[in-house]
Amino acid sequence: MGNFDLIAFAFSIIRVMTPLLFASMACMIFSKGGVDSIATEGIMLFCSLAAPLGAWMFGNCWAGLLFGILTGVLLTCLFGYVTLFLKTEPVLAGIALNVLASGATIFIVYCLTGEKASTQSIASSTLPIVNIPILEKIPVIGAVLSGHNILTYVSLLSVLVLSFFLFKTKSGLRMRTVGENPDAAESVGLSIMKYKYMTLIIAGILIGMGGAFMSMGYVSFFSKNMVAGRGFIGIAAESMGQGMPGGILLSTLLFSVADALAIQLQVMGLPPELMQLMPYLVTIVAIAAYSYQREKKRLRHA
Repeated sequence: MGNFDLIAFAFSIIRVMTPLLFASMACMIFSKGGVDSIATEGIMLFCSLAAPLGAWMFGNCWAGLLFGILTGVLLTCLFGYVTLFLKTEPVLAGIALNVLASGATIFIVYCLTGEKASTQSIASSTLPIVNIPILEKIPVIGAVLSGHNILTYVSLLSVLVLSFFLFKTKSGLRMRTVGENPDAAESVGLSIMKYKYMTLIIAGILIGMGGAFMSMGYVSFFSKNMVAGRGFIGIAAESMGQGMPGGILLSTLLFSVADALAIQLQVMGLPPELMQLMPYLVTIVAIAAYSYQREKKRLRHA
């Protein structure tokens, strides 16, 4: 433990929280709009491939980010079309999309590069690191909060923006009404499909940025199944946070601490298999504890 770097650990928490926060915020939007979020994992994986491919084709990191976001929006809208118009069971459609993503992304990589594991053989740029003036010069705080990828700051800002949108704007209120009680919303003249697709587009943008961060911020390339359950952890964080942005942020922080701790301990020489298990073990324990407390509260008020 003498090699444990607390500043590096705190920096790592914020870094690994970025894709989780994007995923959990997307799941929150899905939930508020009354759309199932089970496909988040697969869509995020597709986006994590689309971003570096876009950057490679157009020779620009911002084009790659846009490509990742458009992929996210396209796939969420496709999921919405299949479930809302064609009336497919959302869980089955989500599972199908998640399974498809695992194989299709590798197939696309193989067709374009001849590789079966990653896109390291193609030149792809990364999104810029932002050093915050004044803050970066403050001892300790500057080392922890400054110098992150630009999408890290966007993810934190998204918590405030989405809080304002959902609870302070007319469109946000209508979206929540459609999600909570579509019959009541329709009775006062609201277009259900309009707000459902608004939900899908906003969630798609968030998932697209989360996927782009994985392959253009977290690392500089796409690798097989690199999302590694973050979409599912996002669903868990949204549930634990009870659908509120602040609560979801705290839940995401909990999972990020476990993830960052696993990375730090692995660097210190502990078995990598054991350390890779830690974030998912914490997820299971946290969800079990949350479910127990919620059921206990329900029985108390019954």
